[in-house]
Amino acid sequence: MTAERPSRRKVIKVAGAGARAPTSAGASGGTATASGGAPGGRAPGGRDLVTREIPGTGERVPAVGLGTFMTFDKLPHAPRGHIKEVMSRFWEGGGRVVDTSALYGTSEANVGEFARELGITDRLFLTDKSWACGEFFNDDSHAVRQFEQSLRRLRRSRLDAVQVHSLTNAPMILPILRRLKREGRIRYLGVTHHEIPEQAPAVERWIRTGDLDVVQVRYSIFMREAERRILPAAADHGTAVMVNMPLEKARLHAVVGDRGVPGFAREFGCETWAQFFLKYVISHPGVTCVLPATTNPAHAEENVAAMRGPLPDRAARRRMVRYMESIPGFSGIDSAPWYPGKVFKDGLVEL
Repeated sequence: MTAERPSRRKVIKVAGAGARAPTSAGASGGTATASGGAPGGRAPGGRDLVTREIPGTGERVPAVGLGTFMTFDKLPHAPRGHIKEVMSRFWEGGGRVVDTSALYGTSEANVGEFARELGITDRLFLTDKSWACGEFFNDDSHAVRQFEQSLRRLRRSRLDAVQVHSLTNAPMILPILRRLKREGRIRYLGVTHHEIPEQAPAVERWIRTGDLDVVQVRYSIFMREAERRILPAAADHGTAVMVNMPLEKARLHAVVGDRGVPGFAREFGCETWAQFFLKYVISHPGVTCVLPATTNPAHAEENVAAMRGPLPDRAARRRMVRYMESIPGFSGIDSAPWYPGKVFKDGLVEL
């Protein structure tokens, strides 16, 4: 990243005015390749997708990515064909940003294996996370060893972004990531946290003082705390924002049940609830990319479809919130278990 950060006014103007643009790079039409190659071409099928610029570099990424927590954690002996199909449909729909972590069980290994089989290993924009404890002032081997292991699992020579997972040992890990960035082994660095609003002040402090390229935080039509302090701070400091839990771990879908999408949502291209929830998030100009996770290939198609068509304006966003607040159970989402009615098994992390 350059030393001079763009102003909030510039970031908002660029993100808002240039939100819908053809995704480009390579024959299949992604963003700039993971290895930093020059863009060229159009999105699959010539479809224009909502993309966002990473502040300070001008690189554009599709606004809907793919998360892998729990959903990609399957051991080699377990049925995994659906994971490969999720990645395939995500790619064909124009998705390029895939987010994983060393803490996600076998997710890194599965992303690496299926990306290779699909022939897209070096064309994905891969974001990963560092979670390391140990001696750092005189021994950084634990963090470096984890990074090298992630590269092997993902079958890459470098990563597009590495972030400190849940701010764990951030003061010690970030200098290591900065060194790896200087060496050209990662392109962007940052921090993450899913515990919002509790950790919002800490994330905001890191945005304002940490010279970060990117942060990843929880943000949804239910949990809107990021709108109050994190997104404005990121815009002020030219920091990209990745979003986790945009579907609240399937709890938003559980609340709406078998209701149909409200008629007014069709004015901005929402045919499914996934598009309704995701368009709310990506319509905020401070959001760079949203990272929904799924085990269902059809749901992966629904998710990337949120990048097509118009986005809701401010008035429509307020109407979306009011509509959700009228649905019984919406206010209690935080007290409900993740992935209601679903059991994850055959992985290293069980839920």
